[in-house]
Amino acid sequence: MNFETLSAWADEEVKALVKILPKDIQDAAAMIVISFEERPGTDAHDASLVGDELGIFDGPCALDEVQPGEVSRIRLFLTNLWEWVGEEEHDYRDEVGTTFLHEIGHYLGWDEEDVAERGLE
Repeated sequence: MNFETLSAWADEEVKALVKILPKDIQDAAAMIVISFEERPGTDAHDASLVGDELGIFDGPCALDEVQPGEVSRIRLFLTNLWEWVGEEEHDYRDEVGTTFLHEIGHYLGWDEEDVAERGLE
């Protein structure tokens, strides 16, 4: 599958998902840069990654005091997501949403248990 198609599907899913989230989480999502990348490896901090990550949250969380120049962002690794779900469109779209929600939870300062308790997994 080509990256342009995966990006278009991911963008559709993220936008649709944000529209149905509670208002406070919608507001949080508006504060984050969301990037779609093929795989980890393009960022200076990627040396610590394994390479099979589906997504990652970088930057200060909503609980932190943001310093000038700091940016909070969610990076979704689309080729990894595509391969993770066995190259099936419906499952890919679902996993994009799941991964996005997971990373939004990290932005909000939630750990894995907090994310699950809120149904954002």
